[in-house]
Amino acid sequence: MPFLENDPPAGSEATTTTTTGTDLFQSVGAAAEATDNNDDEDRVVDQIESLCMNCHENGTTKLLLISIPFFREVILMSFECPHCHFKNSEVQAAGEIQPRGVKYTFQVEKPDDLQRQVVKSDSCTCRFPVLDLEIPAQRGQLTTVEGLLRGVLEDLETDQEKRKDLDKETFYKIEEFLQKGKKMLDEDGTTGTYPWTLELDDPAGNSWVQPVIEDLRGKWTRTDYPRTREQNEALSLNPDEQPQQKQEISTLNAGDDVEINKDEVYSFPASCPTCTMHAVTNMKMVDIPHFQEVVIMSTVCDHCGYKSNEVKTGGAVPSRGRRITLKVQEPEDLARDILKSETCALSIPEIKLDLTPGTLGGRFTTLEGLLTQVYEELKGRIFDGDSDSMDPAEKARWEGFFGGLIAAKEGKIPYTVILEDPLAASYLQNLYAPDPDPNMVTEDYDRTDEQNEDLGLNDMVTEGYGEDAKKEEEAKS
Repeated sequence: MPFLENDPPAGSEATTTTTTGTDLFQSVGAAAEATDNNDDEDRVVDQIESLCMNCHENGTTKLLLISIPFFREVILMSFECPHCHFKNSEVQAAGEIQPRGVKYTFQVEKPDDLQRQVVKSDSCTCRFPVLDLEIPAQRGQLTTVEGLLRGVLEDLETDQEKRKDLDKETFYKIEEFLQKGKKMLDEDGTTGTYPWTLELDDPAGNSWVQPVIEDLRGKWTRTDYPRTREQNEALSLNPDEQPQQKQEISTLNAGDDVEINKDEVYSFPASCPTCTMHAVTNMKMVDIPHFQEVVIMSTVCDHCGYKSNEVKTGGAVPSRGRRITLKVQEPEDLARDILKSETCALSIPEIKLDLTPGTLGGRFTTLEGLLTQVYEELKGRIFDGDSDSMDPAEKARWEGFFGGLIAAKEGKIPYTVILEDPLAASYLQNLYAPDPDPNMVTEDYDRTDEQNEDLGLNDMVTEGYGEDAKKEEEAKS
């Protein structure tokens, strides 16, 4: 929505200037350059007199609109009180709450990784598993991986001298924690304890960790997920009438006994993950030849325009995973049907494309359609080709990557597509079925213990669970 300037004074020529929201947000590089050159006219900085919550005198809040490469627009806020010298700063997302929540997992493996940018919104929870440390949802921050951890360590270190006199046991426990944290920061360049993990979980979908094109699979992982009702309520998304509406829908559908027909499309009520209003989910059973039955689901919201589609596979959990390798040599290969489940990883080594499990969710489309979705997602949500604040070498690498991706989805180069699914729930069409496809290799492999743990299979009881339940009942009686 454009922003309109104030109406002209009476008697002047009636002109109206419009400025798009994007024009108001300058890049990080442009803001830094304006600061270095002392060019106040080029900086969109607003100063507002506001109350200091420390001494209750008036201080100054400064607002700066910034566009962050790979991410989106944010608002930087800085407060300073000239009376008590209290200072505070935070960051807020300039856009709306995203349709789905987001989780980031980032592996810190070397000192350079500590300088990755981090946007932590006020609804984001950060975790450092190696420290058993969790930073709860609070004020937003624009910082780095190092700055995020260092801020926690500095806060804990502030009162250590007092603890040393009043509570030595707590003092030594916190001191041990601080030393472990400082080793993770590798302050002297020799004692870094790598690797370790940073996790971000934001139900609003407005947090972010900076990716780099050279990141290997598993180093930088983003997973989108539907919010729970409790998370929607925490974000103030549930309208007052929503609980009553849900109850009416549940009552209308109670006791329905419907036999699923593969030739029909079924619709049932749902809640929109964006606005939480009533939406409709359409479902259809599809039998994929030489594979299995799958369920295609599509949700449409008439209130906010939200749309989504995904594919679910059913049946028993297979004992082994499956890897499918296809040599794409002709443009006709782009028309092959492909089912990529939520647990499937996809890679194309020739163009350095590596999608981790969970990316794009479940999709049933063609190979060309999937690569087009990958291009649009990466181009629109991660990479901003017009960003002048990006390092020229890094920008050139990204442009080379997207050039290769365009050539691949248009069938202009030969390449290899590798689907690796630990649940063997993905599929790539065999053009020679039921005979073997000379350009495609399918192989089953044993899952690792880590994969079984991630899939929740290690805790799954498949035999004798009835006897265990009977023993528990007998013990209670």
